[in-house]
Amino acid sequence: MSNSTFLSSFWEGFQIVKSHKTDSLITITLKPDSTAVCQCGRSSNSVHDYQWRVLKEAMMFDTPVELVVQTRRINCSSCGVKTEAISWVAPYSRMTNRLKGYIEKLLPLLPIKHISELTGVHWHTIKEVDKHRLKRVVPTVPWSDLRQLVMDEFAIFKGHRYATVIADAQTHQVLWIGIGRSRKDIRPFFEELGDNAANIEVVAMDMNTAFDLEVQAHCPNARIVYDLFHVVAKFGREVMDRVRVDQANQLKTDKKARRWIKRSRWVLLKNRENLNIKQQSYLDEILSINRELMVTHLLGAQLKELWYCDSEEQAQGLWEIWWQQVNESGIQPLINFTKKLKPYLHGIVASASYHLNTCTLEGINNKIKLIKRMGYGYRDTDYFFLKIKAAFPGKPR
Repeated sequence: MSNSTFLSSFWEGFQIVKSHKTDSLITITLKPDSTAVCQCGRSSNSVHDYQWRVLKEAMMFDTPVELVVQTRRINCSSCGVKTEAISWVAPYSRMTNRLKGYIEKLLPLLPIKHISELTGVHWHTIKEVDKHRLKRVVPTVPWSDLRQLVMDEFAIFKGHRYATVIADAQTHQVLWIGIGRSRKDIRPFFEELGDNAANIEVVAMDMNTAFDLEVQAHCPNARIVYDLFHVVAKFGREVMDRVRVDQANQLKTDKKARRWIKRSRWVLLKNRENLNIKQQSYLDEILSINRELMVTHLLGAQLKELWYCDSEEQAQGLWEIWWQQVNESGIQPLINFTKKLKPYLHGIVASASYHLNTCTLEGINNKIKLIKRMGYGYRDTDYFFLKIKAAFPGKPR
């Protein structure tokens, strides 16, 4: 078999009539050598006219390949005048199926920018190839099987623009993503959920009133569980930091002690088990000399215990003890925080029955940041959301 015959086998129904190679490009000219077939599958020997198409092909010998292909418009007995079907290229496409398949294999591994430089295909064309690929690989949502959900928000653009992501708590499949975090922004998810909303048993979220109200409006049987991570983070920002700064400001005459307390932020916020010996010693000394910081730190640790109770009755009882201790402390930032926390008690107590949290979504959010960095940002949010869904197809139940 000659080289020409071997290469012609790549392009069914066509033969090589000319080829030319430079350092930067291989150009191959092809002409038809078989009966034309219409898009409907019927053969026809009646040629209306000839046209030339230029197609990109997969590289050969590390050199880009360009095909100059003579195609026919035929008189089909069923369809009229139509361009012939070519088995190795899609209608209206500017690249062969072989090159498209090669690009699809690279897409999960490399950013579009790098694939464009490697193949010589414009990044916009590669993005469209990827969108079609993602629509094929993203699994359908098993609406009737959903029982437990987790909801969270993530920053999509700079300037406090957010999107909401909802996932199956059992399989970790990303079910839905939408721009915004208000009730009307997340309502389309529940409209898609439809009558299956009655099957939802529990939804884990941070203390987001919009999420809470929308779940209650659409999922009559669902319990709300508030995530420990978000509550503790809020406690650190609104209570621990405020008390620390207030105590430092009271030590204006003792600059050394003031500086010491101001620099204690991270040892006060970290879990004790995550501190090294030197940091633990630092923490113990600060707590021993400052009552306000000691009480706030201890009550913050006790607050976490609410999420580890064996029953809702135990969690309720622990809350009442904690509430009383907070009021007796006289520490105003702590009291103010507790008053704001009290309306959300139902979602804290429910964690004793449903040990759910949004740690799953924290991991998803980290992967989202990686996807965004690999893509050098995304102006097409639909494409960005497809990438996220494809990255989290879920595990078997």
